[in-house]
Amino acid sequence: MEKKPIGKITHFFPKIGVAVVELSGTLKKGDRISIEGKSEPFEQIASSMQINRVEVTSAGAGQAIGMKVDKPVKEGDIVYLLE
Repeated sequence: MEKKPIGKITHFFPKIGVAVVELSGTLKKGDRISIEGKSEPFEQIASSMQINRVEVTSAGAGQAIGMKVDKPVKEGDIVYLLE
């Protein structure tokens, strides 16, 4: 499985389990991603993505999205798209 870096975590809200991801590539709802960095790496499906509290189905480079994450993440963790 090929993995391509598409963004990095800039903030994490532990109470609601949401990470802010600064995108450097395109991410679509349903994409399989891997989050790697200081914490234990894990894979998940991008299921809930928001821009300014509005649900979106895709976002591109230069956009910051809020994304529900399955496990806690740290600022600076890299988000990879798995293909």
